[in-house]
Amino acid sequence: MKHFSLLFILLVILLATSYSDAFTRNNFPKDFLFGAATSAYQWEGAVDEDGRTPSVWDTFSHSYNKGNGDITSDGYHKYKEDVKLMAEMGLESFRFSISWSRLIPNGRGLINPKGLLFYKNLIKELKIHGIKPHVTLYHYDLPQCLEDEYGGWINRKIIEDFTAFADACFREFGEDVKLWTTINEATIFAIGSYDQGISPPGRCSPNKFINCTTGNSSTEPYLAGHNILLAHASASKLYKLKYKSKQRGSIGLSIFAFGLSPYTNSKEDEIATQRAKAFFYGWMLKPLVFGDYPDEMKRTVGSRLPVFSEEESEQVKGSSDFIGIIHYLTLYVTNQPSPSIFPSMSEGFYKDMGVYMISAGNSSFLAWEATPWGLEGILEYIKQSYNNPPIYILENGMPMGRVSTLQDTQRIEFIQAYIGAVLNAIKNGSDTRGYFVWSMIDLYELLTGYTTSFGMYYVNFSDPGRKRTPKLSASWYTGFLNGTIDVSSQDTIQLQRNISGSSSL
Repeated sequence: MKHFSLLFILLVILLATSYSDAFTRNNFPKDFLFGAATSAYQWEGAVDEDGRTPSVWDTFSHSYNKGNGDITSDGYHKYKEDVKLMAEMGLESFRFSISWSRLIPNGRGLINPKGLLFYKNLIKELKIHGIKPHVTLYHYDLPQCLEDEYGGWINRKIIEDFTAFADACFREFGEDVKLWTTINEATIFAIGSYDQGISPPGRCSPNKFINCTTGNSSTEPYLAGHNILLAHASASKLYKLKYKSKQRGSIGLSIFAFGLSPYTNSKEDEIATQRAKAFFYGWMLKPLVFGDYPDEMKRTVGSRLPVFSEEESEQVKGSSDFIGIIHYLTLYVTNQPSPSIFPSMSEGFYKDMGVYMISAGNSSFLAWEATPWGLEGILEYIKQSYNNPPIYILENGMPMGRVSTLQDTQRIEFIQAYIGAVLNAIKNGSDTRGYFVWSMIDLYELLTGYTTSFGMYYVNFSDPGRKRTPKLSASWYTGFLNGTIDVSSQDTIQLQRNISGSSSL
């Protein structure tokens, strides 16, 4: 580790001598949380141990040649080692998810004692080291038995089962967990899983991105999205009635948020961008804040968009104490036919949205450059359009190839630029309360398997012991969190200039 420390020190010196206008951890509010994130299927492994049953993610990953999470980084057995690394890094919070099929193997009914013990021990270990747990209840891993029984998220039966699962989690872990996210990146979950078929359970119309065996891209994303909102609202209502006064925690929903910016200065592209924001942000945020879907969606989707009853509208409205934001990419939006980052416009969400999207920063969908202004724009837009709700950036990070990634200076530049963007947004009045790097360590990734990694710790997946090795980004984040690094805000400005200079605007 010594040679990484020397490289790290050289990097710090270069940054410190290049710029004088700097920010540190202390420039953020004291109660602002800096953390890192994982999810159960991507981190735990041990998929058939101690009573865990298959989830739709197990089934999905074994259907395609992209690897699977059977072992991955083996967090189930190595959680104490990982928590120690977190403590050494100075993490203030750790975001993880609870595997529904590990805790309640039959989807409903009896709790699995060994699954319960694992999560209690993990939370206890975090608490011992002063690390606040931020728990996600659902991260793509519905018990396969519930999918087989009634079709999962496209059936309203999911609302009752999800609420019962949430109830068990609140009851068993709520004394030590003060931050709950009900459902991970609800927007892209509904789109990827039920329109494009690229995420579990992999449903879509024929001739979409993959060869789906079943699904309807024109209706199912909206059914799933509707049930996601109702299930979230039901769990939130339960928490507030039964647990909140004693446990004093907060509960929210997270969305995947692309940065969205007009491709040109034309009025048409500005209108297209507003339409994209209504579909990408408003689909979930307008019901959560105002009780109904955006007018643009209702006009376009028509009878394919489910309708809230008056009672449901009131229950969904105000059901999130905070909004979780998952952000990686910024896209340019245009009204003119262009090569889109989303190639299929035959039917479904992107066809309904009716705009074209071009990746900003000369980035591909799975390898991107920093566009921190995109995140700052999201936070400003939500502040202005949705009553400035509390926000946690629950995922942000950069993928790199798994060859020679220990000296990941590009990832450091990426993360510090986005942290700077968050600070700018806070200074401009955004109620943003936390930032989580994806990911704490190398994981099994949903779209790329093991060909790319986001981790600040390298995991040798060829080693049965899954040895962890710190990358330069781990040392950088440690220095930032313990206050020994000043990060120049000029870095963000320079990155913005670089991106602007390479764009066609």
